[in-house]
Amino acid sequence: MVSTIKRKTSLTLDADVLDCAKALEINVSAVAEAALKTAVAHARHKQWINQNAEAFAAQAAWHESHGHPLADIMMVPGGSTWSA
Repeated sequence: MVSTIKRKTSLTLDADVLDCAKALEINVSAVAEAALKTAVAHARHKQWINQNAEAFAAQAAWHESHGHPLADIMMVPGGSTWSA
């Protein structure tokens, strides 16, 4: 089992929502951590897309002028290699 280092932090949350969560025995820390992990993953993905936008554009331009190198064997809807 991998041990994770936890750190305390302070959050300011809507009082009514927090009261409802506690009444429903929702683990607010676990929910906040899961949501934060998701937000971090999305932000990293967006950052990676932005950092590599130039390479994606260059690749698209190359494909536009040269065609896809695997076009003959790629499966496309309606193509001879396509099966549903």
